[in-house]
Amino acid sequence: MAELLLEIFSEEIPARMQAGGADALARLVGDALKAQGLAPTSLKAMGGPRRLTLCAEGLATAQPDISEERKGPKIDAAPQALQGFLKASGLADISQAEVRELDKGKFYFAVIRKKGRPAADVLKDIIEAALAQLPWPKSMRWGTNSTRWVRPLHSILCAFDGKVVPVSFAGVTAGNTTVGHRFMAPAAITTTTLTDYTAKLRQAFVIVDPAERTEMIRKGVAELAAKENLRVKDDIGLLNEVIGLVEWPVPLLGTIDAAFMDVPPEVLTSAMRKHQKYFALHTKDGKFSNRFALIANMVATDGGKAIVAGNERVLRARLSDAKFFWDEDRKAKLESRVAKLSERVFQEKLGTVLDKVGRITALAGALAPTCNGDPNLAMRAATLAKADLSTGMVGEFPDLQGVMGRYYALHDNEDAAVADAVAEHYSPLGPNDACPTKPLSIAVALADKIDTLVGFFAIDEKPTGSKDPFALRRAALGVIRLILENKLRLPLKAFFEKSAATYPAELKINAPAIAEEQLNFFADRLKVFLKDKGVRHDLISAVFSLGNEDDLVRLMARVEALKAFLDTDNGANLLVAYRRAANILAIEEKKDGKKYNGDVGNMGAAEADELLKAIQAVEGASKSSLAKEDFAAAMTALANLRTPVDTFFDKVKVNADDASHRTARLNLLSRICAAMNQVADFSKIEG
Repeated sequence: MAELLLEIFSEEIPARMQAGGADALARLVGDALKAQGLAPTSLKAMGGPRRLTLCAEGLATAQPDISEERKGPKIDAAPQALQGFLKASGLADISQAEVRELDKGKFYFAVIRKKGRPAADVLKDIIEAALAQLPWPKSMRWGTNSTRWVRPLHSILCAFDGKVVPVSFAGVTAGNTTVGHRFMAPAAITTTTLTDYTAKLRQAFVIVDPAERTEMIRKGVAELAAKENLRVKDDIGLLNEVIGLVEWPVPLLGTIDAAFMDVPPEVLTSAMRKHQKYFALHTKDGKFSNRFALIANMVATDGGKAIVAGNERVLRARLSDAKFFWDEDRKAKLESRVAKLSERVFQEKLGTVLDKVGRITALAGALAPTCNGDPNLAMRAATLAKADLSTGMVGEFPDLQGVMGRYYALHDNEDAAVADAVAEHYSPLGPNDACPTKPLSIAVALADKIDTLVGFFAIDEKPTGSKDPFALRRAALGVIRLILENKLRLPLKAFFEKSAATYPAELKINAPAIAEEQLNFFADRLKVFLKDKGVRHDLISAVFSLGNEDDLVRLMARVEALKAFLDTDNGANLLVAYRRAANILAIEEKKDGKKYNGDVGNMGAAEADELLKAIQAVEGASKSSLAKEDFAAAMTALANLRTPVDTFFDKVKVNADDASHRTARLNLLSRICAAMNQVADFSKIEG
């Protein structure tokens, strides 16, 4: 068995594309190797600033020989048929075919044996095809070359079993050399195995494995911070970006000029992160520190003093802009910036951002009591929620929208809860984002998301397949989290209709229709949300199918009670009985061309009469329990049906010879289904 080593060396690959490029290379090469009968025992691809590296181990040196049989015509077939068989099989003469006796006579068979190609030849084809197919988000051409790739190629290293595979791509032919660090070790390196390759590159100040670079950065920064009695602010996104910028990471610490420390820490962090790729450091008690960590890409002879000084100088220029915006923005009240939102289009058909603010202000006021908040304060928070979009700071740092609004609101002596709602109303932005828990924040966040959902559905801009340009699925999941995590008893349908009423009449929104459409959309989103929590999607469907359920907290209580019931023997067996009853009904109703849902009448069997009494008792108990939202008790009541149902099916023939008895018994089956469907639509339950 042999090893394949491949390195594609180029100009700097954007950090955000490296992992995807490596994964795609591994997938394309791996799939092709399997298809050619050369599946490796292991395959790994790694991305870095200037190179993609792939290694496949446990490869055979040649494809396996294959033997293929092809059945031909009978031995007494027409000459034309024989010639066609010879041509299709690649045989020179019919004497090369075998004759075999089958049930229908004697037939010719061609046995075609193909010798496997040398693996090196196959690898050349596979790699060249994979490089051409790599799905880069953006690619380019260079020089006179017509081939497109992410960045101009410098060289290709490709070795199999210690020998060069002459892969050719974009005018570059593979060899057995690469180079190390651009500045510290630019000399050529000759290598043909992964172990030798990684060792020599390490000596040349290049860490090939991004996981190792990650650990070097994480550990190095943490150690430097600890010496200053500080800790690193977790930022996995920044870490993943920085490992794609350096081949030999060298952590260093710098200092923020004291003149900028009165600027909000979020601004300082954003400026350092976005523009300079610096890591923010905090004190042990969580306060923002005046120190930051940077990752150099080389070992400096002065210990990094000049590098740090240069980065501090650049940072001062960045932070000077931020401080200017901070000082200038506070010269005007946040409220005075609301009117300028009329200059920002929210959506062409849905008006300006100011129009949206007006709508969410009305809706937040209506939602506030449900969230245990003050309607007037909720409306004030909604009015100010988008105002910071008109500030210089948010214009420079868009990721700080909401955050800066809070600072400016507090500076204007707005109520603290109003300021917090301004900051938090965009949340939750995703599954890992914290969900607001304060009443005003919840009310404004709900109003903002519901307004967006209703508006875009009203103009028929709904998510389709994998496309969701306006992030409506995320907005719906945000509403779901806000409701469930805060246990809000919120009648969603009513608020969808209230939201629709805030839009101008010329849009001609059919409020009840939009509300119903939203509920169906939310049912699908709820299934997605609960999937990772182990809740079955069919149980959600079983409860939603009852209709008139727009209280997500109550719905979840039903689902949890239903799940607990079905996990019991009584529940599982009763589900089987339900299906039996429903199937018999469906068959007989189709055959007879009518529905059986009338009065039961005389059934002619004591067991049927006992079952009817049990159903009547369960109907009353379930109705009472459901009215009190005691869903566990409603399920317990259903369990009382198990014994009489089992007895009925064991002892009673549904399709009785007596027509009146048959009708009565079919009506009884309908009654069984109806009694159970008070609690949930059992026809939606799978398994």
